[in-house]
Amino acid sequence: MKWLDEQPNGSVIYVSFGSSAKLGVDQMEELACGLRGSNCHFLWVVRATEEFKLPKHFVVSWCPQLEVLANEATHCGWNSTLVVPMVAIPQCVIDVLGWESGVQREESGIVRREAVGGCIREVMEGERGREIRSNAMKWRELAREAVDEGGSSDRSIDEFVSKLVHS
Repeated sequence: MKWLDEQPNGSVIYVSFGSSAKLGVDQMEELACGLRGSNCHFLWVVRATEEFKLPKHFVVSWCPQLEVLANEATHCGWNSTLVVPMVAIPQCVIDVLGWESGVQREESGIVRREAVGGCIREVMEGERGREIRSNAMKWRELAREAVDEGGSSDRSIDEFVSKLVHS
């Protein structure tokens, strides 16, 4: 967290595939080389059972996810699939509303390092990245309004609780 706190806002890529995605050794290597080749700072969280696929000290096996996602260096927010630009490997997140830049697979099913690095640079530095960040901020604000007092989610929860209490 100390290292993360020292980074400029929006400058760190947070990489995590959660508990269900399992990437092969070849794909992990391509992703690692793409991240390294992007020349961007990154924090990659990999389950301990997957660490053998990568060089030592390349990833961490655990991090305080809510703190990392709330840190302005990662420009994430706690519900990151809604409020941040993403580079998505197709098995993980589909580009539905213009929030991410999709990485294309080869026929072999592998996403090559050049594609990973190119998409990362596009999202972090390019015009498409500025557009994605603008979309993310719009959705972030809409989500915030919905959960604020009097917002649509706030009202729905109040209505639900009221029905539970009165039934």
